[in-house]
Amino acid sequence: MITFEDFSRERPLRVMFCTTSMPVGGAETLLVNLVRRLDRDRFAPELCCLKYFGPLGEVLAKEVPAFTSLLSHKYDFAVLGRLRRLLRRQRIDAVVTVGTGGDKMFWGRLAARLEGVPVVCSWLHSTGLPDHVEWPNRLLVPVTDAFIGVAESHGRYLAEHEGCPASKVRVIPNGVDTQRFHPRHPDAQLQKELRLEPGAPVVGLVAALRPEKRHDRFLRCAAEILKRVPSARFVIVGDGPERQSLEIRSVDLGVSHAVRFLGNRRDVPELLSLFDVMLLTSDTEANPVSILEAMACEKPVVAPSVGSVPETVLDGKTGRLVAPGDEGAMVEAVVELLGAPDRAAAMGREGREEVLLHWSIDRMIDGFESLFEDIYQRKATAGRPTSSVAPPAGRQTVDSR
Repeated sequence: MITFEDFSRERPLRVMFCTTSMPVGGAETLLVNLVRRLDRDRFAPELCCLKYFGPLGEVLAKEVPAFTSLLSHKYDFAVLGRLRRLLRRQRIDAVVTVGTGGDKMFWGRLAARLEGVPVVCSWLHSTGLPDHVEWPNRLLVPVTDAFIGVAESHGRYLAEHEGCPASKVRVIPNGVDTQRFHPRHPDAQLQKELRLEPGAPVVGLVAALRPEKRHDRFLRCAAEILKRVPSARFVIVGDGPERQSLEIRSVDLGVSHAVRFLGNRRDVPELLSLFDVMLLTSDTEANPVSILEAMACEKPVVAPSVGSVPETVLDGKTGRLVAPGDEGAMVEAVVELLGAPDRAAAMGREGREEVLLHWSIDRMIDGFESLFEDIYQRKATAGRPTSSVAPPAGRQTVDSR
């Protein structure tokens, strides 16, 4: 009988991360960090982007075996065969679908189970709309070993509202690189580049320009804050389909002179050094990475009490929590912190301590490595088969014919 090998001693466990594409975003950044930091003596990560790589997929494709162009359209059912052949050829031991619902979650898990892949997990990042676990994906609950939530409250939400059995929900908190994201003095050259006057208070937001992030609300708050703090400036880091309409909206609100749309940037830690306050205005969140990055840089955060945000933004300690959608409360909280720099700085210091204790990248990596080992070893004890021949590395596009 073919039996499992002890991968922790004999060979690395081959882990395929399956998603649709990798634009610049919080979940995708987490995946990049996870792939890069997995212990290569124990794990050999690979990437599958069903449609196309996207900017961060292109980055990872230079570092690990990576595959794309398996799904040509929503009803391309032949993707199942392509995925199965890919998993078989690469001799994959674990499949992790990345993202809530959709094609990657369905086809990735189904192909993995049909190929007898020992470990099948779904790493979910969203809480509620716009993403949710649809009924076809709920049908595959029996073939899924673990549903990975990104915070304790998110794990409970998955069990109570998204059809994920509590017994299969594993919480692995999001984490940030506290060596890369750390307090630093504002960069004078960067201030000049962004036309930020020295000493001008800066309110910032780091988030993809998608509807649920409610940048329109951020702009309305900016208009009200400017009435109270005319010297304030506002920095929006991120890009997306909403950008043109938001730029027009900033003109309509009369705040375009004070708002900087920066698009996607590689120097986020340096940009955060310019912020006095991070203002999140989303309708829904799970565990936003941008908040953790700001806290790691000792920046106080003003955010709505949605998703797991109250687990990181501790009201009065690391920032200010407000009721979802309460723009007046957001404005008051920001103005209060801008007017009390000593208090804001104290909240920033408390925020970094929280990240160091509970939300570090090292803790996140340990959680994933333990999860993969636990499930694999449990299956090994039951005597289910796996393979041991390592495939060649390299970036590839899967033939969709």
